[in-house]
Amino acid sequence: QVQLVESGGGTVQPGGSLRLSCAASGFTFSLYALSWYRQAPGKEREWVACITSRGGSTNYADSVQGRFTVSRDNAKKTMYLQMNSLKPEDTGVYYCKVTVAGPKNYWGQGNQVTVSS
Repeated sequence: QVQLVESGGGTVQPGGSLRLSCAASGFTFSLYALSWYRQAPGKEREWVACITSRGGSTNYADSVQGRFTVSRDNAKKTMYLQMNSLKPEDTGVYYCKVTVAGPKNYWGQGNQVTVSS
């Protein structure tokens, strides 16, 4: 059974940093690309970043380019999102996602990030 569990969220002041983790199980982690999404209050869920199966390529939404870094450790079956220079507009629930054979999407439970002074 595919399972994704996010951790590492919290409340931080503008300009601060947080690191999110996404621990995976139930599938061959090293074979699949992974993504981060977020959903702000009253808005639709939006894509934030993605990383290829071996971590050789990453892509970012324009709104986070240069501030966020996505990485993965295939031995630990975990993906990370390092978030620096956080802004109030980064506030939201952050989700990790994997698309496996089917195709079928699996999402984590979500992790709240709040950027506020």
